[in-house]
Amino acid sequence: MTTRRTRPAPRPPEGTPPRAELARQARAVLADAVRIAHWAAGTPGPGTAAPLAAHALERAATALELSPAQVRAGWDRARLAGLVELHGDTARPGWRLRAWDRDDSAVLRGWVALFDAWSLVHAAPEGIEAGAVAEAVEAVPQVLSLLQLSAGSVTVPALLDLLGQRVAELQEERCEVPLGPGRTAPAASAAPPETAADQAAATAGPARSADLNALLLDWALEGLAAVGALTLGKGHATLTPLGNWAVWVKLEQICVAAQSPAGNIEQSAADMLLGCARLTPGPARDEYRAWLAARTVGSAVAELLAVARGEDALLRGLAFEALRVVGGPAEPEVRAVLAEPSLRPYALLWLAEYEGNDPDDAQDVLSREEATWLWVDTAAAVADHGETGLLVRHLDSAVQGTVPALLDEVRAVGHPRTVQVLVALAAAHPDPALAKAVRRAAFQVHTGGA
Repeated sequence: MTTRRTRPAPRPPEGTPPRAELARQARAVLADAVRIAHWAAGTPGPGTAAPLAAHALERAATALELSPAQVRAGWDRARLAGLVELHGDTARPGWRLRAWDRDDSAVLRGWVALFDAWSLVHAAPEGIEAGAVAEAVEAVPQVLSLLQLSAGSVTVPALLDLLGQRVAELQEERCEVPLGPGRTAPAASAAPPETAADQAAATAGPARSADLNALLLDWALEGLAAVGALTLGKGHATLTPLGNWAVWVKLEQICVAAQSPAGNIEQSAADMLLGCARLTPGPARDEYRAWLAARTVGSAVAELLAVARGEDALLRGLAFEALRVVGGPAEPEVRAVLAEPSLRPYALLWLAEYEGNDPDDAQDVLSREEATWLWVDTAAAVADHGETGLLVRHLDSAVQGTVPALLDEVRAVGHPRTVQVLVALAAAHPDPALAKAVRRAAFQVHTGGA
């Protein structure tokens, strides 16, 4: 077993309101989103994954006595906070909406999902390259940390200086040369500037880069203010109680991970998941949260799904466990992998649980073929990383009910690890007759026989 140090539950910074008050503030921030989510959940065909269709937008504005712009903004927030889910052209209430009035934890998780998605709530300025926007988003956690540690307002010039330093570090890590907006690296054969104006334009990069950072900082601060994380004054910014609490939680998660024996915060997704493989579910989720807190949501989800696409079935299952900790922000990416056969069963179960189904009943969303594929994949994970007794007991989880029926369907499902799984099961099973039948099935799959 892994020995883990324990420490008392950390206390929030002095002056942090109790959770009930934080939840009240989160409900206030998302009040319009909740109204629109209730309206959408009770209205057939309100829209698609894009903003509300024009006719639905007009109906919602009239019914809720809001402007079309308020409806559109509230709809986006409802989706990002997990209050409403789209299934084709039908909106359904998310589990957070059903728990909204009675569960403060659900409310705070919904607001944190919105907080994490601030860059989607407030569109980036037009005409700026996506790479520059991504660097700003990646640098914002340091800006938030400074605001949180300062325990008060911080001047915009100080935040701009920190943002510039962090962006420069990111560019240096990638061995990039900072460029002004709209500039590209000169070609090797470019002619030297011939006039004073040309020379001034050629040397204007650093100043324009500072201007770009200022523009991106303004955008980031406005986006964070839009989700209720901070307030803006004349030349300064201050975290709200909600923002202060959220940043503290993320910093605390990073500290916990940094003190863990495995040091998972510094690891790749694959190494982090392997480090958590032998932890019980509670400590494993703590490690997932800490690892996620040190990364942007988009990059973390992409890295976890990349691991899930690999050959290790154990890591595939663990990757989706980590994605359960991500919650709502991962929903679009998880839904997008439904077309991938190797990930589809995991994605279907993830979505079923995300939509509020009991985990024990979530298996009902799988077809017989998908359930069989998942059985083989799980058996592969056990064969690679578990004990032989676990592989034998895994037979009881098959939906077929009998070994002959299971073998028939396993042969047909086409999992790439079918032969190895059947050979390992035959070697582990104590019943000679059953082991012989499993070996025969393995041989038939290997040779392509019936």
